[in-house]
Amino acid sequence: MGKTDILVSPHGAQMTNMILMNRNSSVMEFFPKGWLKLAGIGQYVYHWIASWSGMRHQGAWRDPHGPPCPYAPDDRRCMSIYKSGTIGYNRTHFSEWAKNVLNEVKMRKIEEATQVPANKVHECSCI
Repeated sequence: MGKTDILVSPHGAQMTNMILMNRNSSVMEFFPKGWLKLAGIGQYVYHWIASWSGMRHQGAWRDPHGPPCPYAPDDRRCMSIYKSGTIGYNRTHFSEWAKNVLNEVKMRKIEEATQVPANKVHECSCI
């Protein structure tokens, strides 16, 4: 069992820092309002990178609140408005999501720490 890290970040280029993390690390990613509808397949890129690198993508939280878009909801111009918005208006919901994800990481680490690796078991050949 190696060192583990937790990366907590909004979706964006800064997520590439996960390449510096150890296997078994966790990634918590969150998105601004409207991202799910407008981002397309690109919203999954860091989930895939985490998975391919042996990390756990612990959750993707999408903020249901944020600034309104003056255009139609599926208009691509809304993306820049949503990207510039503040994430985490519903702090209670965000806090609960983060608490649940961090608790999952904690429980997994406790479980991993209590398991004895097969190569660490020594048999006594006493006479």
